[in-house]
Amino acid sequence: MVEQTIAKLDFSQMVLAIGALGTAAYGVVDVTKGFGGGISNRGFGDIKKVVSKFVPLDSTAKAAGSALALPSVLSTLRANWLNGMALGDQKSIAKALIKLNLSRSNATAMALAAGVDAAVLGNVADKLATGGPLTPTETDVYGRFDLVLTAQLDEGYQRGDQRYRNSAKLLAVPIAVGLAVLGAWGIGGGDMSSTDWWRAVLGGLLATPLAPVAKDLSSAIQAGAKVAQSWKA
Repeated sequence: MVEQTIAKLDFSQMVLAIGALGTAAYGVVDVTKGFGGGISNRGFGDIKKVVSKFVPLDSTAKAAGSALALPSVLSTLRANWLNGMALGDQKSIAKALIKLNLSRSNATAMALAAGVDAAVLGNVADKLATGGPLTPTETDVYGRFDLVLTAQLDEGYQRGDQRYRNSAKLLAVPIAVGLAVLGAWGIGGGDMSSTDWWRAVLGGLLATPLAPVAKDLSSAIQAGAKVAQSWKA
């Protein structure tokens, strides 16, 4: 019965069907976000690793409760990450929060993370707090600190985004296979041959990578078929 149903579909329809299956699998993956962030939590560890180098963890009760303390900063950045804010905006906010944390007390840790002179960066922190003018040396050190911070954050967010996307695709594969097998089982009325099983598994495996391009590929197949028919005519 499954074979007869498949036989009635042309190749472009099969591509669209497999693409729709992939879209459905991605939808199921997206539902996991309702459970503590689900799949969206993937990748944030790369961002946390970078931010933690620049914002040291202060153990004092007063500092720990501050909006600029590491736990609060990570909580803000995680909320933006889970909400899917544009990466450029997320990096700008992370950069601003790290710079707001710059002070004489943590200048050494930040300078170590950025590879700049700790004493000069400490002077920069004091002058930023008081509004004093920076010397050319201090301006140069602060500029290099800004560039390194930007590069580090860009690396963290890009790696995190790649890890999230790859994890979502990986999770969608078994879901697509399961949906394909379930659909084939339903169409066959519970009667499936080994060939039907393998076709369902193959369709599920193709669904995830095919979903984003299924519509364009189907249109291309139909256009190619029309061209071939015109040649025969």
